Amino acid sequence: MAGNKQSSNIKVYQKKKHLNIGIIIFGVIFIYLVVTVLMYLTEKHISVYEVREGSILKDNSYTGLAIRNETVIRSEDNGYVNYFVSAGSKVGAKTQIYSLSDHKLQFESKSGKSQKLTSVEQNNIRQKTQTFCENYSDESFGDVYTLKSNISSVLDGKSNQNRQTQLAALTDADTDGLHVFSADSDGIICYYVDGFEKTTADDVTPDMLSKEGYRKKEQKNNTRIKSGTPVYKLIKDDDWTLVIPLTKECAKELKDSSSVHVRFPKDNETMTAAFSMKKVKGSYLGYLAFDSSMVRYAQNRFVDVELILEDQSGLKIPKSAITKKDFYVIPEDYLTQGGNSNSTGVLIDTGKENAEFQAVDIYYRDTQTGSVYVNPDDFEKNTTLKKAGSSDTYQLSETKQLKGVYNINRGYAVFRQVQILCESDDYYIVQSGNDYGLSNYDHIALTGKDVHEGDVIS
Repeated sequence: MAGNKQSSNIKVYQKKKHLNIGIIIFGVIFIYLVVTVLMYLTEKHISVYEVREGSILKDNSYTGLAIRNETVIRSEDNGYVNYFVSAGSKVGAKTQIYSLSDHKLQFESKSGKSQKLTSVEQNNIRQKTQTFCENYSDESFGDVYTLKSNISSVLDGKSNQNRQTQLAALTDADTDGLHVFSADSDGIICYYVDGFEKTTADDVTPDMLSKEGYRKKEQKNNTRIKSGTPVYKLIKDDDWTLVIPLTKECAKELKDSSSVHVRFPKDNETMTAAFSMKKVKGSYLGYLAFDSSMVRYAQNRFVDVELILEDQSGLKIPKSAITKKDFYVIPEDYLTQGGNSNSTGVLIDTGKENAEFQAVDIYYRDTQTGSVYVNPDDFEKNTTLKKAGSSDTYQLSETKQLKGVYNINRGYAVFRQVQILCESDDYYIVQSGNDYGLSNYDHIALTGKDVHEGDVIS
């Protein structure tokens, strides 16, 4: 019937909410990542540098004019000259030096035959090559030409030996028109002249030190010469002087020096020279006096040299790592041992009968003054120390600065004093083996000014 109403017993129940553990975990992780990133972006980052042993070489390169005791020997006649002795050889009086002939001498060519090097010559070439390889760097590529010249001199010497042997044979055979001349005295023989033979070190002026316009006349075998022409020269002793131009800065640095360490790039040899300098025509000239090894450079009037002004080895650290820190300076005899251990410390005068022991860290010990450096942060202002076994007291007031770096081996910053030996543009060489300093492979803060004592380094 239309009037009948139907009733329903259906009731709607709300669904029970379930906890989603995955969303919670994701939320926790997300929050952790956000916090971590924010902490990383806001915290102070310290770059770390590993201390390594190293060295700094400070040198200046120059080209100097070599002054020696040289005597020019002139030809006694006209003719074609040929030499018995190789240039740079030491000869004695009465040694056969050269011959003159009316015509060119014919020497048998052995270019088609193998001229075997002796074991001495082979070792000579091997040593020169090994020295070049051990000292090679991209910056010294020019040394390859020196190596080439050294090897060529050995090979040329081999060729000269063959020529000299044949010349001696012609002499022994009393070849017509061949006259032999011997040395009047001993010395090192050279076959070139350049006009500087009578020049003394005091005669040298700044304009002479330029290679521009320099002319060197060499005598060669089987060339015709006239009587009175320079045929060879003898260098009479091992004493020689190298005159070099000096910059104002270098002259200032060397003004109190009586000797200087030098290196010759030609053969990487190092020597110590007596040093002096003076101002000539408005320019500074340096005088390097040697008493040996002249023969190695006898064939060169202009010799390249490096003045080694500093050559220090130690621990190499960047300049940016160096910082300064204030310390209390106290007499060493105020240190004592106490407490419940063998710790080193001081006695604090509290105004009472018994002083209070406080352990301290020593940052530097000055053996000359008998004092030690301790951290001011470990003490209250105007603290008074008491000497053990005495009524003497010492008030902490005087502070001094130490140069040092922050060692971070243990994950937090600890100041370490350094003693600087020398420096370059970017690095210091500091002393190693110091009880209060650094050791090889230590880790330090790259920028010292950004760190403080006790900072945790992440």
